[in-house]
Amino acid sequence: MESLHSFSCPGGKEMKNYLLKQLRFVRENTINCVAEINDEVSLFIPEGFNNNIKWNLGHIYVVQEKFAFYFIKEKMITSNNYSELFTIGTSPTNWGKQALPTISGLIQLLENQIDRIEQALQFRLKEVTEKPLTTSTGLTLSTVEELLSFCLYHEGMHFATIKLYKRIVQNERE
Repeated sequence: MESLHSFSCPGGKEMKNYLLKQLRFVRENTINCVAEINDEVSLFIPEGFNNNIKWNLGHIYVVQEKFAFYFIKEKMITSNNYSELFTIGTSPTNWGKQALPTISGLIQLLENQIDRIEQALQFRLKEVTEKPLTTSTGLTLSTVEELLSFCLYHEGMHFATIKLYKRIVQNERE
């Protein structure tokens, strides 16, 4: 019996679930947006803002790691200080002298994360979490699919912020 999440097409090619395809599409756009950014630029905090490109990338990673793996009790891959650096309410202005990941290191984590999500969760999308999560915006999520779908919205918001910060940096340098 073929899975509802993945099925073979003529020629043996497997088609991925639409949600997994969208997660990869969004992530590729995020990564392409920052591919040419160096660590110095990634640390620039535009006037009137609290964060920078590096924070936004780390935040995308940490939130998606939690939404994909934590709520179904799977192993998360994060460094010890990532929660202190990148969770909601944190800011680069409070980082002090902590060791920071490089921009290339964050990009590598973001690339690998989508592969891990596909491999670990492609057949678990309908799985119900032990306890539903209600987001800060009031949306209740109770399945793997719902959690990952919310990640599309979340990453899209931060992608827009990253694009804005890039534009501000370019204008500052002109």
